[in-house]
Amino acid sequence: MRLSKRGLLLALALTPLLAGAAVAQNQLATITETKVVKIGVPTDYPPYGFVGVDLQPMGLDVDVANLIGAKLGAKVELVPVVSANRIPYLQTRKIDLIVSTLGKNEERQKIIDFSVAYAPFYQGIFAPKSTSIKSFDDLAGKTVAVTRGAMEDEMLAKVAPAATVVQRFEDQAATTAAFAAGQTQAIATSVSNIGVLSRKNPNLGADYKLLLRDSPCFVGIAKGEDALRARVNEILLAAKADGTLEALAQKWLKRGTGDLPL
Repeated sequence: MRLSKRGLLLALALTPLLAGAAVAQNQLATITETKVVKIGVPTDYPPYGFVGVDLQPMGLDVDVANLIGAKLGAKVELVPVVSANRIPYLQTRKIDLIVSTLGKNEERQKIIDFSVAYAPFYQGIFAPKSTSIKSFDDLAGKTVAVTRGAMEDEMLAKVAPAATVVQRFEDQAATTAAFAAGQTQAIATSVSNIGVLSRKNPNLGADYKLLLRDSPCFVGIAKGEDALRARVNEILLAAKADGTLEALAQKWLKRGTGDLPL
């Protein structure tokens, strides 16, 4: 059948799109064939991802990325990403997966797909191990550092007893410095911030005490990659069932995974 000029132009215009759609459905097959998987991870966001003393990436996200790669039977190429470029890297195929403290929301779900959750990301109350805090009632009479206007400030105001001495600072750096210097007995902050603090001040012995808010981490997968998403989910669910994810959370976050959403 002979195409009209208009039909020919339309066919030529659709060819790249159809080819792209075909590629989008074969990422798992490509990984299986090449035995290489490129995974975006953080390298400046402890305890999820950071550079160790041997200059190699390490952290919870790095361990999860390596776990997925091993179960895929592929060599893992770790690609450093930050919040601003991790989704564009996935969309342009610079990486096959995002394992980088990625939260799920409606806007992101329009442009990428997500695995089941693999780890918690949370804000909480932290204090030296020797400080006994087992419930929010135990904060009464204790000094707690928090950044003014931050999410932790809002959440703390809802649960802290009236007798809690809340010391508000203008930015995260000042809040953290005050707690590290012993000006307060506890701090309300994120697990990532406490990870940075613990690396800089290992003798401080900052310990997780109470949960303020949980925001689970998911693996990001390109739209249309249903086979790859199904395989990643299979890997993560098996790791959840056999205790691997729980052990990684305890190792890096000093608390369990909790009730991770599917």
